Amino acid sequence: MTVASILAQKGREVATIAAEVSIADAVAELAARKIGALVIVDSQIQVKGIISERDVVRAIGQRGPAILGEPIATIMTREVIACSENETINQVMSRMTDGRFRHLPVVTDGRLAGIISIGDVVKARIEEVEREAEEMRAYIATA
Repeated sequence: MTVASILAQKGREVATIAAEVSIADAVAELAARKIGALVIVDSQIQVKGIISERDVVRAIGQRGPAILGEPIATIMTREVIACSENETINQVMSRMTDGRFRHLPVVTDGRLAGIISIGDVVKARIEEVEREAEEMRAYIATA
């Protein structure tokens, strides 16, 4: 199973935001959408950064709540690790585990094409294992 199959099921909508928006407004957006990350893009939909709940909590812990008025560009992760649609679930699961992050933008031809979360990946992997188990039961029953 690939990233493309996950996107086919969940959709390609991605919550994005501009780098100039305040951290407080980004936090409000995260809360309103009930999501854990926002992708920062430019006018050509190219990924410029990502901000997660963890980024905000770390920044407040290090510099205090006054940072909430600053632009998200001051705390966003600029070196975003992304994936392509043809990567497998196992490949992205490994990358997310090794990097200790929960959101992975999907980039096609240099532009944002979707986003997957560790929850999406785990759900897809469980479905894959269940399907394989059912196929094995059907094979054994016909043998």
